[in-house]
Amino acid sequence: MKLDIKYYPDPILKVKAIEIKEITDNIKKMAYDMIETMDAYNGVGLAANQIGEAIKILVLRPEIKNDKGEIVLGDPEIYINSIFSNPSIEKDVMVEGCLSFPGIHIEIERPVKIHVEALDINGKKISEDFYDFRARVLMHENDHLNGKVFIERAHKKDKEFLKEALKKLRKSRKL
Repeated sequence: MKLDIKYYPDPILKVKAIEIKEITDNIKKMAYDMIETMDAYNGVGLAANQIGEAIKILVLRPEIKNDKGEIVLGDPEIYINSIFSNPSIEKDVMVEGCLSFPGIHIEIERPVKIHVEALDINGKKISEDFYDFRARVLMHENDHLNGKVFIERAHKKDKEFLKEALKKLRKSRKL
């Protein structure tokens, strides 16, 4: 079921998510609904805060190469109770957007590698290093779970643009 996205400046976007104690049928349904929602909005990642739930679950679709060598989105992945560590010293700057900030795209610097420990939808432990785009999406969504939004990572040069863009976003949402 497609869920409603919470848009800036909804206060849930600034709430730190809590750990999931048990992976229940309701948690599984919500995870699959999050994937459906992410896909419906053409997103590559979604955190529970963005659908109004302050619990530690995020979903994403990684970039993969198909048989023709083209970059496409892969099968959805679910991460529960993620713990991030050992970010690389090497960083990269890429343009990011966010479903909770429609129409806003800015350059964000992030590490190119991150280690993630989490549970999958079946409670199986994930412990892996992730690189490049997949690492970026995981870090972006994990920021949400920590009550942080991507615009907080903006370069100073983008502050004036963001001020105007957020003003327009609030106006378009009649806030």
